Amino acid sequence: MSESDEQRAVIEFCDLKGIPVAHIANEGKRSKAQGAALKRQGLRKGFPDLVIPVARGEYHSLYIEMKADSGRLTKEQAEWLWRLRDEGMCAWVCVGAGDAIALIEKYMAM
Repeated sequence: MSESDEQRAVIEFCDLKGIPVAHIANEGKRSKAQGAALKRQGLRKGFPDLVIPVARGEYHSLYIEMKADSGRLTKEQAEWLWRLRDEGMCAWVCVGAGDAIALIEKYMAM
């Protein structure tokens, strides 16, 4: 399955469980003008794919960078994950829907 397919499965899981989740549309090809406009509006390279804005345990929210089996973490993605962790967020890379769903279930059970 592609990363998009894996992510759709995670969104469907969250919807079924009533877990609030949002996708940060940070991928895709755009014209230079579109890219510049989105950057001015706050789009940031490497920002995680999904956010669950629910506080649990010591964390303020959960951020997930989705990857397919062959996906690789970029420097910018790693930097965002560390920055979010430093600010008290739970932020992880998940390979596939199963990995992400397991993390979400563990997080929500805190």
